[in-house]
Amino acid sequence: MLFDKIVRPALYRLHRHDAEAVHERTVRLLSRVGTIGPMTTALRRHYRIDDPCTVFGIRFPNRLGLAAGMDKDGRALKAWSALGFGFVEVGTVTWHAQPGNPRPRLFALSDSDAVINRMGFNNAGATALAQRLDATGPLDVPLGISIGKSKVTPVEDAIADYRNSLVALHPYADYVAINVSSPNTPGLRKLQDRGALTELLTELSRTAHELADKAGRGPTPLLVKVAPDLSFDAIAELLDVCTEHKVAGIIATNTTLARDGLAPGDARFVEEQGGLSGRPLAARALDVVRFIHEQAGDSLPIIGVGGISGPDDALRMLDAGASLLQVFTAFALHGPGVVKRINSRLAPRSAAAR
Repeated sequence: MLFDKIVRPALYRLHRHDAEAVHERTVRLLSRVGTIGPMTTALRRHYRIDDPCTVFGIRFPNRLGLAAGMDKDGRALKAWSALGFGFVEVGTVTWHAQPGNPRPRLFALSDSDAVINRMGFNNAGATALAQRLDATGPLDVPLGISIGKSKVTPVEDAIADYRNSLVALHPYADYVAINVSSPNTPGLRKLQDRGALTELLTELSRTAHELADKAGRGPTPLLVKVAPDLSFDAIAELLDVCTEHKVAGIIATNTTLARDGLAPGDARFVEEQGGLSGRPLAARALDVVRFIHEQAGDSLPIIGVGGISGPDDALRMLDAGASLLQVFTAFALHGPGVVKRINSRLAPRSAAAR
């Protein structure tokens, strides 16, 4: 396929020079592709694999989604399903528009098949995303929206910040991911603590039910995204809070501050600040997913994300207890061919199970 063989390699030869410029160029290209009907039809014919399942009461055309971070402001929404994704998560978006952290802030670690980012929730804000989603209209795959705390908002005022974003975006979301685990917003991970998370989920759950009542439908599922750097004791506490507040599911995991598993050629990145994603995160993400499933069983379905670089990683994540999967780094570094390869392996297994 032209997109895999020519476009992606041409773009990513520039990775070592300016990974963020490449990322921006990719999203801009896909935003244009999504407006060209014949092109999206051709891409869909090549990449799309149906492997339907129902999780959180939502029907997904297949189990593999695009993780938050790739398309923060929802600019290329019409293209992602054509590239084979069964769902898309946009964001993380904040109530206040913000530029994010100073550049450079995105680094491709080619030898390690990994990325380090300290983007800092750069986005145009929840209201701007709501306007874009309204103009875009319905998608042919479920849409998740990841919300986080604005940098200008003190941690003690975070609840109102999240609530404002939820109110603005709930009409467009099939599910809402509550991001309390990014390492790139000061103080954000404190919201994973029992007391802070209890207060946040109490308000967001109440708000979600109020919004659903006004709209005459069931509440939008709320999911909590957790950090891989939490201890298992801390994760167990977090799960207790999530269960108490009837959270619909868990996204495990976010990026890590650890630098284990980097290839020798990427040793210069050990001191680079930010969250690490990609292959070095695979083992820890798998352990966290397995632990959550052992603790919560089917009562808290899991979206497994972190280090999924191909079909074998995807199968291991499902065997550990994940119900759905997401990729970001593998797509960013290797293009949509990885999406097709993963779905091609998952679909026959699902069919055999049925």
